[in-house]
This record gives sequence, structure tokens and C-alpha cells, in this order.
Amino acid sequence: MRLAVLASGSGTLLDAMAGAGLPISLAMVDRHCGAEDVATRHGIPCEVVERTDFSSTFDRDAFTGRVVDVLAVHRIDLVAMAGWGTILGPAAFRAFPGRIVNTHPALLPSFPGWHGVRDALAYGVKVTGCTVHVATEEVDDGPILAQEAVPVLPDDDEATLHERIKAVERRLYTETIRRILERGEVA
Repeated sequence: MRLAVLASGSGTLLDAMAGAGLPISLAMVDRHCGAEDVATRHGIPCEVVERTDFSSTFDRDAFTGRVVDVLAVHRIDLVAMAGWGTILGPAAFRAFPGRIVNTHPALLPSFPGWHGVRDALAYGVKVTGCTVHVATEEVDDGPILAQEAVPVLPDDDEATLHERIKAVERRLYTETIRRILERGEVA
């Protein structure tokens, strides 16, 4: 299976995956960011499919079409979102049915969305964690592939808790993707 990793930030998940020896065929970013440098350092081809429109009239379908076209050119079989900031439209899920995976910094189905760590703290949970799941058109709603708990410490704030979750996430996500690649299928 040919793996693409989609990132929008510093590239820590991409770095963990590449550092663990996952065979990444392509890194893709939707903005210029640190993940480009990570890809270069690991010798991974990197494509920029830049999102320049953040207005309410953003054409998600056209953007998604560009993403799918680049993935097709690289003959990608499995897509791993790793901090990818743009929600993809239906065409991505038609092109890669059940073959887009994502990670989330909470124990889904609790606290979906962009602020899972903040929401968990605000709710007062004593345990949170991370979830690796199949991505679907509904954000943070696909079948769960792996989860691991992370305790909330009495002095945690959003930054300290998120950093501990990310440490678990980098390992769990990499292990889960490795199992998918070994099996040759997501489920």
C-alpha cells in the first residue's frame, strides 16, 4: 500500500511516522509549514496543495478535487491525516472509501472537533486520551481503530495535557498505520 500523510503544522506526527520507518510515499500540506521541512529531512516527496481561501465562500469541493488529483498522480492507497487543517469534501471519501485515517486528541466519541483537549478539561474529566479512527464525511465520527487513555493531572492546563496526549498519539498512530500496511487493509 502506498501511504500519503497530510499535514498542516509542525510535522511532529509525520516525523514520528518517518522516524519509525513507515514507507511514506508522499507528504502533502495545505499551507507552507514545518511539515515540509520534516518531509525534506526524511527524503519524502512533498506536494503543496495550498488553501488560500478561508472565507465563508471557500469552495471545499474544488479544493478536495485538487487534493484527490495529486493523490491519484502518486498512486496513493492509504491516506493518513496528521494535523491536516482542512476538512475534505465527499470526493475524497469516494476516492478512498474506508482508506483515510485520522487521529484525535480525545477518547471519541467524546469531545469531537478542533478543541478536544480544551473541551475535555472544561468538562472536568479525569481521563482523556487519543483515538485513531477511519475518517468519514462526518468529522471525528468514523469507526475507531485504536484508543489509549491519558490521565488528567490536577495541575494540567490545555498545553501540558495536549503535549502528553501527543506523545501517546505519535506512537499509537504509527503503530496503527503499521498494522494497516502489514494487513494491506484498514479493517
